[in-house]
Amino acid sequence: MSPRVSHSTSQADRIPAGTTSRRRFLSQSGLVAGSVLAGVNLAGVHAAEDNVIRLALVGCGGRGSGAAANALSSSSGPTRLVAMADVFEDRLKGSYNALQAQFKEQVDVPPERRFVGFDAYRKAIDAVGPGGVMIQATHSAFRPLHVGYAIEKGVHVFMEKSFAPDPAGTRRILQIADQAKQKNLKIGCGLMCRHSSARQAMIDKIREGALGQIVLIRAYRMDAGIRLEPFPGNQSEVLWQLRRPYAFLWVSSAQFIEWMVHQIDECCWIKDAWPVSAHGLGGREPHSRDAAQNMHTYGVEFTFPDGTKAQINGRAMPHTHGDFATFVHGTRTAGQFSGNVHAPTVYIFKDQRCARDNIAWQPDRERISPYQVEWDVLLEAIRKDKPHNEAHRAAHANYASIMARAAVHEQRIITWDEVTASEFAFFKGVADLTADSPAPVQADADGRYPVPVAGQWKEV
Repeated sequence: MSPRVSHSTSQADRIPAGTTSRRRFLSQSGLVAGSVLAGVNLAGVHAAEDNVIRLALVGCGGRGSGAAANALSSSSGPTRLVAMADVFEDRLKGSYNALQAQFKEQVDVPPERRFVGFDAYRKAIDAVGPGGVMIQATHSAFRPLHVGYAIEKGVHVFMEKSFAPDPAGTRRILQIADQAKQKNLKIGCGLMCRHSSARQAMIDKIREGALGQIVLIRAYRMDAGIRLEPFPGNQSEVLWQLRRPYAFLWVSSAQFIEWMVHQIDECCWIKDAWPVSAHGLGGREPHSRDAAQNMHTYGVEFTFPDGTKAQINGRAMPHTHGDFATFVHGTRTAGQFSGNVHAPTVYIFKDQRCARDNIAWQPDRERISPYQVEWDVLLEAIRKDKPHNEAHRAAHANYASIMARAAVHEQRIITWDEVTASEFAFFKGVADLTADSPAPVQADADGRYPVPVAGQWKEV
């Protein structure tokens, strides 16, 4: 059976429309975004004696730099960035300059604590030390490795989505979550919509029966998407792929999960359950010159334990209709749960017609961004030694996302039991990867990469 969802109980405030999310931090700073020992109880692992929580940023692209900005902006108490790590020196330098300009008194990262390379994460985690927090914001291929090392070293973790590219990595995240719990370490995860007060208010309404029995959920993300040029050769193919992560399944889970994991998690939160199966359709645009591994359309039907359906629709094609929203339909009426770019566009409508002129209820306006709230909750848990471990829920949302992607790529029904029992991995050598390693997936003679073919492809 599919396990029950536990939803966030944090107290989130409200954010005005148009408030900058951490995802836009680098672009507004003039930068280019790119980017395990169990059984030991560390009861004293919390804020340092001066009450300053030390931070290590691992992965200095847009998400990592924005997450660091949220951590440094928290009103829960003093924070200080003391170490940074990235495979790419230019990315680290750009992030450092932007953060230092905005948080001059809180950024204490001299050159000797700015680490570059595939082993840089270890040096940054060692530098922050027990009781500090690692911000893990590289790509999902590296999440289990880096988070496991942090927990081994007694360091709390904030990790971005998505959480692993495959079932084997997701299983590892669950193991690490158990180890963190045993060691009294806190883990926050980048599914920030769970910390949206508007959505939390809507969940309360749903649980109270305001919409009646939920019978259908619809989630959309449709935009121009990305395209990849052929690999030109004459350089490290590994580094070239890491600069273009959303084109590759092994690096970042690829575009569908990177784009849709939030909406998938919203569907499961609404139902307070994980899906028992996924059925999918998808394809690539005709005559496409895209060299990436992505499909360009994804349509997934989830079935939940009570038979309720959720429809997940993704399209990455230019010059087509765009949409970015989640809707929920009950036996009494319908509602909107989420809006453009994860905006807290939350309504209950008078009937099944989802339109602004048909609103029956809406929550109070958010005053604080969920991106900020998730950090405030994590830091407060560290300071006050409260239980806080979002990794189990994040891993299950990751499993649901992998189910959906596999259902499209393999063109067959994928079950929850199947994906959670799977040990499939796109690449098992992440810990030994270097710039000189053969790329885990390699271009053909035309510089293009393999795409899923129904009946031949396997990722579960």
